[in-house]
Amino acid sequence: MFIVNEKEKEYRFGESGPKYLMKGPRMNFALVRFRPGEDFQAHYHNVMEENFFILEGKVDIYIDGEKYTLAPGDFIHVEPKEVHYLINAYDIPVKMVSTLAPFQEVDKVTVDNPV
Repeated sequence: MFIVNEKEKEYRFGESGPKYLMKGPRMNFALVRFRPGEDFQAHYHNVMEENFFILEGKVDIYIDGEKYTLAPGDFIHVEPKEVHYLINAYDIPVKMVSTLAPFQEVDKVTVDNPV
């Protein structure tokens, strides 16, 4: 058991990207923030499934080339091997929760962005 406050952690890219509150041993849990115009390289996972739950703002997520626009309260589940690409094409930051399981130290395969 452990407790962590998000203020104890930092976003990967300063003010944006993932902020991992937990990495392993069975899953990852992160807050993710994208400023307007920011994106995350298209990729897939061989083993891990990924979930996103939108807290603030809007984000476009492409799953195997199909676009979905998510807003606060929306949840999306991404299966292993599904290529996903996220972009904040809007004028306000987006903040979301991301979970990945089962934990794998290395499981991300990057591909060309679909758009």
